[in-house]
Amino acid sequence: MWSGQAPFKEGSHQLQKQPAVGQWKPLASSSGGKELPQLDPRCREAGGGDDDQSTAQLNVSRLRSSSVEIREKGSEFLKEELHRAQKELKLKDEECERLSKVREQLEQELEELTASLFEEAHKMVRDANTKQAASEKQLREARGKIDMLQAEVTALKTLVITSTPSSPNRELHPQLQSPSKAVFRKGHGRNKSASSAVVTATSQSLPVESVSNECKEVDSILFAEFQAWKESPTLEKSCSFLERIYREDVGPCLDFTKQELSELVREAVEQNTLTIEPVATQALPVVKVSAMECGGPKKCALSGLSRACKHRIKLGDSGNYYYISPSCRARITAVCNFFTYIRYIQQGLVRQDVELIYWEIMRLRREMSMAKLGFYPSAM
Repeated sequence: MWSGQAPFKEGSHQLQKQPAVGQWKPLASSSGGKELPQLDPRCREAGGGDDDQSTAQLNVSRLRSSSVEIREKGSEFLKEELHRAQKELKLKDEECERLSKVREQLEQELEELTASLFEEAHKMVRDANTKQAASEKQLREARGKIDMLQAEVTALKTLVITSTPSSPNRELHPQLQSPSKAVFRKGHGRNKSASSAVVTATSQSLPVESVSNECKEVDSILFAEFQAWKESPTLEKSCSFLERIYREDVGPCLDFTKQELSELVREAVEQNTLTIEPVATQALPVVKVSAMECGGPKKCALSGLSRACKHRIKLGDSGNYYYISPSCRARITAVCNFFTYIRYIQQGLVRQDVELIYWEIMRLRREMSMAKLGFYPSAM
């Protein structure tokens, strides 16, 4: 029994001393692709439990090395992914920052635009309110002027119906009364040329009997010019009708020795801004300019001759008064009568037959011619 066991022990001892040679078995979960060598079955049978233990330890060490490699490769992969993700995040951060700047810029522009729009809207509202207030004021003034003009038109219609330059109504024209009968107040009354320049028919026209006995014949050229003017009445000198009257009557009648003052008088008569008023003998007026220019109670400012001046004139809003003689007053009033009548025609206040209007204008032209020649009534 002991002899049989001795050879087995010796054989096993020899097997332990010999290197184990055999095939390697691949590990089931190895990621590196390596294969573990397989031991010879005889060696496994011979080694017994010691070989199994060493093989297990070897397998464990190999597994550990493989896991380390796997961890290293996984770590490298994760680092690369992390680096790539950081780069993408950085790019996204830059894009977000750029978009934030764009948004801030757009918000600022929107605020500025909103502020400018509100400011412009407030400005437009203020301008609209200002214009509305101005328009309402102009409307009130226009309505007041319309009411005033309607009243004046009504008065003028009444005046035309009841009074014409050929037969004025003394009740409607107190200025036609004799200066000796007029009641003078403290200071001097003022009458515009549109109404005060009208003189009485008995003082500046021929006697009624002589006028009625006159023979009249219409001049075809003058009447044609008058009809053309009557279709569209105007005060412009360009029309042939008024151009002839200016050249033949108005110009010569207002042509005085003092040429500069004569021109001013003509402009005032045309613009209806001339004022003629009687001079009170109780108080001498205060003259702002020299006596040579304005004349005086005994010196006519238009003719420069020494004459008793019972009237004085004022041109527009000027504060200067000019003393005029009766002859100069007759010439001025004759022209004023003519302009007053054609203004009535232009305003549509004269509603008579065309031929009657024509002869009234011819009568007024004759008065201007007579006054130019020096004929005037003694009541002047």
